[in-house]
Amino acid sequence: MSILIREFKSRTVAALALVTFSLPVAAQADRADELLAELAGASSPEIADRVERDLFNEWSKSGSPAMDLLLKRGRDALEVSDFQTAIEHLTALTDHAPGFAEGWSTLALAYYAADALGPAMDALEHTLALNPNHFGALQGVGAIHEELGDLDLAYRAYSRVVELRPYDSDVTEAIERLETRVNGVSL
Repeated sequence: MSILIREFKSRTVAALALVTFSLPVAAQADRADELLAELAGASSPEIADRVERDLFNEWSKSGSPAMDLLLKRGRDALEVSDFQTAIEHLTALTDHAPGFAEGWSTLALAYYAADALGPAMDALEHTLALNPNHFGALQGVGAIHEELGDLDLAYRAYSRVVELRPYDSDVTEAIERLETRVNGVSL
């Protein structure tokens, strides 16, 4: 794996983990569409950060204290890089709450951090089937495709992330890095 991809992977995992772990679980899921629209139209990075935290807060609500505990335990294990324990907790979560997109998304993050790209992609597909606007999952899809050398799919996934979340410097850098390799040079 190239140094650039390894660095991007580390920054991607760290950024997603930071956002995911810093969010309390609360609020009502019907607010997510309003927050997505507010995020896409955010006028500054500060506003986008606030809206993003609120949106992840919405997405993190399972509706079950037991499932919330499994999500918390999985996130706590990820935070200390105990990927196997995280995968165990999050697999239990997705087994018991297969319709909870954030459980799948966090499981994908655990698999990705453990270099299990196939299972990570499978979990991302589950996430996006349940929540097609989950920009964290789309960013994960982009990172995996980039790592595997499928630059067109990576570019398309990153482009979708920027539509949903315009102030992501890592994704913007990835798009710039892939632009000429995917679209060529215009004359």
